[in-house]
Amino acid sequence: MKSYSAELKESLLRRMMPPENKIVSELARETGITEQTLYTWRRQLKNQGIAVPGDGKNSEQWSSEDKFAVVLETATLSAAELAEYCRRKGLFVEQIAAWRQACRSANANAAQTSKVQREQSKGDQKRIRALEKELNRKEKALAEVAALLVLRKKAQAIWGEEAED
Repeated sequence: MKSYSAELKESLLRRMMPPENKIVSELARETGITEQTLYTWRRQLKNQGIAVPGDGKNSEQWSSEDKFAVVLETATLSAAELAEYCRRKGLFVEQIAAWRQACRSANANAAQTSKVQREQSKGDQKRIRALEKELNRKEKALAEVAALLVLRKKAQAIWGEEAED
């Protein structure tokens, strides 16, 4: 296994991060380092909670996970530090504020959604029971009609056709 200097690794990881946000495959072609190695380095940074999209997408197309990582990274920063962070990463303060608000409201929405889903589930179960009851009633009626038809045929076989008046 090849070993790379810490400076090279850091330089390449910086190129995967905003604002450059290089695609991993492109970076691999430029440097000669395998994509797997770059993906491993990127995954290690992501596990540390650092946003490293490395997919060439602009910040609005990032995954929720990457946006959340940025929110976590910037949670303790002052306004001046946040502005510096945004300049370094090619982001806008407003974007991070919107992402932060989305994170805050995510749990509230999850609880509301869960409640709505439970109520809908109860309604669905009630409807299923009503439909099963109706189906059962119709099956019994059908069985009764089938039994009457069989009896009618047997009666006709025994006594013959009824004479019409």
